[in-house]
Amino acid sequence: MRRCYSKFTAYHLGFKNSNFLLQVGSGSVTRRTIATTSERSFSNYAAQVGQSQTKDNTVSDMLIDSFGRLHTYLRISLTERCNLRCQYCMPSEGVELTPNSDLLSQSEIVRLAGLFVSAGVNKIRLTGGEPTVRKDIEEICMQLSSLKGLKNLAITTNGITLARKLPKLQECGLDSLNISLDTLVPAKFEFLTRRKGHDRVMKSIDTAIELGYNPVKVNCVLMRGLNDDEICDFVDLTRDKPINVRFIEFMPFDGNVWNVKKLVPYAEVMDKVVSCYGKQVKGFPSIKRMQDHPTETAKNFTIDGHCGSVSFITSMTEHFCAGCNRLRLLADGNFKVCLFGPSEVSLRDPLRSGADDEALREIIGAAVKRKKAAHAGMLDIAKTANRPMIHIGG
Repeated sequence: MRRCYSKFTAYHLGFKNSNFLLQVGSGSVTRRTIATTSERSFSNYAAQVGQSQTKDNTVSDMLIDSFGRLHTYLRISLTERCNLRCQYCMPSEGVELTPNSDLLSQSEIVRLAGLFVSAGVNKIRLTGGEPTVRKDIEEICMQLSSLKGLKNLAITTNGITLARKLPKLQECGLDSLNISLDTLVPAKFEFLTRRKGHDRVMKSIDTAIELGYNPVKVNCVLMRGLNDDEICDFVDLTRDKPINVRFIEFMPFDGNVWNVKKLVPYAEVMDKVVSCYGKQVKGFPSIKRMQDHPTETAKNFTIDGHCGSVSFITSMTEHFCAGCNRLRLLADGNFKVCLFGPSEVSLRDPLRSGADDEALREIIGAAVKRKKAAHAGMLDIAKTANRPMIHIGG
């Protein structure tokens, strides 16, 4: 019965690989089911992405990799510090933080961001650590939002201090936000984050809605045996509020004790959501796939009668490397072209050594050209040396 239901879900909701859904949904995760996209499919998709992006703005060669992907989205980590200790982000003993003197200053962040924006980046997301713990975040937002060519300034935050700071951040040009929340149960929140504060996060979500952010994105990292029993409770948040709940597959990083058994694959989560909300209307379920942009990392869905929406970020079981348009600037000034790739190059060091803009552009462009077609398979990622998530930036 489960196989038939999964096949029905795949057919009517627009999934192209129903065999993958059946295998993962039934709990069988193999290297075959997570094989990378074929070379022909990758080329076709990259071309589609390129055509879509060049309609929006002119991108310099600095942001185009050897596979034709245009990188118009920059994630900037403002700090390695955080006021939570989430289990999937760092080891229980914490991590060694980079000395403040080795972190990018406000002026260095703005200068480097300006180089990217002048080359064609049109979206910047501020991350951490927890970006709101940085004392000059309002000034950073003000300067970044004034960069000519930037269309969207976003932030990913744990929401602990956001309710108090959001009105000012909005005035400084913050366009959109993602709030991380992995449980709706206060006691479980304290267990998962090793800190109190569930009520403050919920208040931040409500404050964002009151200030007109639409949608307010809520990121939920699912871990088997910890919060996978709350899937439908999270979806219910979208019933009466403009919330986009985003279920994220648990990803391996240094120190977070990743195990494939903790992974709750997308197909399984989708089956659960459909079982709760997929009532039949004229032979079709009431949950429908949205038309996603080629560079979108999430699979987005609407549910009939719900004000908000539901999304799935399938980094582990169905990667979206062919449409990747993301680059990362870490708090210590290292430049990273792939979340799961260990390769990094410092922009801080040449910047502080007096490099001019052209020299920095050459370093950035060379790093982008070295970006691989796709990251390693799921089981190989777990074995690859990489920094803790708090060092990389969420």
